[in-house]
Amino acid sequence: MPELNPKATEHIPFFITAPGETDVLMVIMILFMICAVVAFGVFYFRLHALPEHIAHKAHKVQMEIVSLLCLIALFTHEHIFWIAGLILAFIDIPDFGSPLGRIAKSAERIAGEAPADAAAESPSEPIAEPPAEAKRGKQGDAAAAKKPAVTATTTKEPSHA
Repeated sequence: MPELNPKATEHIPFFITAPGETDVLMVIMILFMICAVVAFGVFYFRLHALPEHIAHKAHKVQMEIVSLLCLIALFTHEHIFWIAGLILAFIDIPDFGSPLGRIAKSAERIAGEAPADAAAESPSEPIAEPPAEAKRGKQGDAAAAKKPAVTATTTKEPSHA
């Protein structure tokens, strides 16, 4: 150990380093600050996404609204959006769409119309007659002329209430 300056006190704290040596405490504090900033950032983003995680875990209908409110709160720093998202994450909003869809399908079935799903799959244009060559086949023109021609019927579009 080098000779101490005569004006230095006998009990120098451990964090005081000699000139030209590495300051160990400063290196430790730099590493601690980097870890603290990263940990605080992870905590901050996790806290902002808390309502979204709650709504996603419970399979809420309003999950997308909660996600949007969390993003707005994150970028605008307006805490009311985060609070609204947290409240919406805990509230059960009833699903009106599924029962109303089943009621509409049942009403169409009672009315004798095809449900909207089946009507979307059926062709809306009339079926065209096959060409004359396909009609002839092995029977010839006389047999094809005796058969009545297939007439296309127009499909009825479902009416919407």
